[in-house]
Amino acid sequence: MIEENVSLPRIHYLNSHYGWKSWLFTTDHKRIGLLYMISITLMFFLGGFFALLIRLELLTPQADMFTADTYNKFFTLHGVILIFFFLVPSIPGTLGNFLIPLMIGAKDVAFPKLNLLSWYIFVIGSLFTLWVVAVGGIDTGWTFYTPYSTTFANTHVIAATLGVFFTGFSSILTGLNFIVTIHKMRAPGLTWFRLPLFIWSLYATSIIQVLATPVLGITMVLLAVERFARVGIFDPALGGDPVLFQHMFWFYSHPAVYIMILPSLGVVSELISAFTWKRVFGYKFVAISSLLIAIFSFIVWGHHMYVSSMSIYAGMLFSILSYLVAVPSAVKVFNWTATLYKGSVSYDTPMLYALGFIGLFTIGGLTGLFLASMGLDRHLHDTYFVIAHFHLIMVGGAVMGYFGGLHYWWPKMFGRMYPEWWGRLSALIVFVGFNLSFFPQFIIGYLGMPRRYHVYAPEFQVLNVMSTAGSSILGVGYLLPLVYLIWSLRYGKVAANPWRAKGLEWETASPPPPENFLEQPIVTEEAYNYPTRPAQPTKQTGKLTGGLTPPSSTTTGTGREAEVV
Repeated sequence: MIEENVSLPRIHYLNSHYGWKSWLFTTDHKRIGLLYMISITLMFFLGGFFALLIRLELLTPQADMFTADTYNKFFTLHGVILIFFFLVPSIPGTLGNFLIPLMIGAKDVAFPKLNLLSWYIFVIGSLFTLWVVAVGGIDTGWTFYTPYSTTFANTHVIAATLGVFFTGFSSILTGLNFIVTIHKMRAPGLTWFRLPLFIWSLYATSIIQVLATPVLGITMVLLAVERFARVGIFDPALGGDPVLFQHMFWFYSHPAVYIMILPSLGVVSELISAFTWKRVFGYKFVAISSLLIAIFSFIVWGHHMYVSSMSIYAGMLFSILSYLVAVPSAVKVFNWTATLYKGSVSYDTPMLYALGFIGLFTIGGLTGLFLASMGLDRHLHDTYFVIAHFHLIMVGGAVMGYFGGLHYWWPKMFGRMYPEWWGRLSALIVFVGFNLSFFPQFIIGYLGMPRRYHVYAPEFQVLNVMSTAGSSILGVGYLLPLVYLIWSLRYGKVAANPWRAKGLEWETASPPPPENFLEQPIVTEEAYNYPTRPAQPTKQTGKLTGGLTPPSSTTTGTGREAEVV
């Protein structure tokens, strides 16, 4: 869409202060969001680089490029970096920090200094991990399973666990800050059931962060104590129990799946509404389903441990509970689909990511039901079927949601639009590359190829070559946004609200002023209260052919009063 007569505001959060100190000591939630964005982008491409090395090794059945030890380090670093330093902090750290105060009509988060401290703690954890990369790596797998990690591994286990331990603290502080902010700092009139669904999803995510992450921290400390001081906790030779480690690790790591995916579910709700110009069907059900997913996430960790000597009765209980978590997830997908029905859909870049998300998340969720079944899991456990399922949820879900949200709110963050054609092309390349990468892995996993092996039977080569080709295409799809988004910062067309979207964040200038709103916004209507969709500008004249005029406060970019009437 083209906005006319739009100019950048004279003073905004990007130019209100200059110098490196103004960034490194800022307490502005918007600037902290950008600091997170830069940090996680570096970690994203580092983790992605290790993924490409893994796929290159798997082009042939023999070990042609790397030794087994080197391969073990590559897939461990790939998992540790992308899970703990990208997927977990990506949307809460970047989009959550930037948008929560704007979307609820607040000037900042509840604890601005604590917010900055969270970023510094995240950076410290990242530096520990980068040090591990520089001095030789770690080979335990991202799960750090004991007793291998505590007794037998000759790599930098303690430094890596310290990195995860620190970033866990960052996650807890961020979650605590968001919960208090959403409870205490909403604009007058912004009741719970007027909140945007993105806020609901981050609220549910924050609850998981605060309650589950401490268990990971304790687990990492106990692991380090056993490895360093030889105190028997998990190693049977020392009187410990390795299954205890699995219980503690998965008690965090299964809820952590929802720390990664719940924010994306919220992003997609925003995108579906904005690009269909409709309120999300069954708004209250979608909002409450976020809380139900958070609750269920705490009681299904056992489905990762069917083959760990767990009793059959405990396994049956975890299996039933795992099936139940599909219900609130399905509620979201069905309600998005109902919103799309008879909607006037705009296929802009964010919407392409949202549609890709819905398809991949649905397939990833359905294949999760296979793994929740005790009998099928015996056959599929630790095969490439699990790899494919996990990546459909995490990459197809969380990353697609992050990219969709990043493109959607990019004009809000910087006041400039990226080239839409390149955005659509990148979204299509990502979708094609992703499916070519991971669908073959469902087949080779079902046929019995185990995960974490760098040599494999020759009959699996064709499917592995397809997967490596897909990974290369996917890498191109991820590099393109890095190029055109950076380009847009200087050359992009000035834009304030190119989607004509509703929401408090779009009622202030783009980029927002340092204080977010020049006057206290007052909310008097429900979320996503879209009128009839206005006609699109004609290609010949670039003028509206009829319908509503765009909201004046979002097109002038002057930071006018944000009252919603």
